[in-house]
Amino acid sequence: MTAQPRLSIGLPVYNGEEYLAEALDALLGQTYEDFELVISDNASTDGTQDICRRYTEKDARIRYIRLARNVGAAPNHNYVFTQCRGELFKWASHDDLYARDLLQRCVAALDEHPDVILAHADQAVIDEDGQVKVPYEYTLATDSPRAPERFRSMLFEPGGDDFYGVIRADVLRRVKPHDSYHHADRTFVAEIGLHGPFHQVPELLYFRRDHPTRAERANPSKRSRCVNLDPRRAGLLHPTPRLLAEYVGGFVSAIRRAPLSSADRRACYRHLAAWATSRVRPGAGERVEDRAPVDPARLTVSVDAIVAGREGRGGREGREGRDGRPGRRA
Repeated sequence: MTAQPRLSIGLPVYNGEEYLAEALDALLGQTYEDFELVISDNASTDGTQDICRRYTEKDARIRYIRLARNVGAAPNHNYVFTQCRGELFKWASHDDLYARDLLQRCVAALDEHPDVILAHADQAVIDEDGQVKVPYEYTLATDSPRAPERFRSMLFEPGGDDFYGVIRADVLRRVKPHDSYHHADRTFVAEIGLHGPFHQVPELLYFRRDHPTRAERANPSKRSRCVNLDPRRAGLLHPTPRLLAEYVGGFVSAIRRAPLSSADRRACYRHLAAWATSRVRPGAGERVEDRAPVDPARLTVSVDAIVAGREGRGGREGREGRDGRPGRRA
């Protein structure tokens, strides 16, 4: 085993052959190189295993783990973190793209700001071919020095993708692992935010791919999304009201566990009560992916120019492993 890397990237995947090679090229082509890439294959039935083994032979930074059965997306995300060794950690998605400087800029931000516990960058939604559809502005107050203000912002403002930021691993070990109820990712990130401020690199470096087989689209109902997160959510014991109640309870538990003063804890509970009473903020339910695509003439960033592995690419041609079968988030 090589010397311990400073950063670990955990990539959980299930049937990701359609986009996986592009994501691996983008990650392995980062200007920041002191990392390990741990892939946890959730018993894929497509060509994912072949792609992973081919890349493992080419780059010693990759460790490939194949699970014996599909445990669900949430347990797989949690498992891959336990297999990582770095002082910093990042989850990566098999269908997203990453500009060459993403890791460098995020690690530099954490070094420059010792109080910051998570660093990420500006982002955009891209289509199946990797072309920008919707760049969007990060409006959350996660950089506030006050935990209640960070928490309030994450409750009421449309979220970013902080889940995929670079995180201090010691903080991540102190929060409850990712659960599988409705919107469990929101309560998970909110709990991280109660431990310290985030930093947003003001540069478009992260590209979230929207496509028909992405988990959110392939599983349109609350129940189906939760079953995708964990197959044990199937059945009569997990009706939708329970999934929603666990969602609200997840915020309560996060407040209770976080290292807060009594005054800050009370403030967070007040924000949660206001959110639960209002239930829906106008526009908060809008999916960024469903906004009207941006006029290409207004774009100042070319994905092909800043993402490794896309030099000379022309749309979907040349994508490794593609045989027409769907890829899904791990």
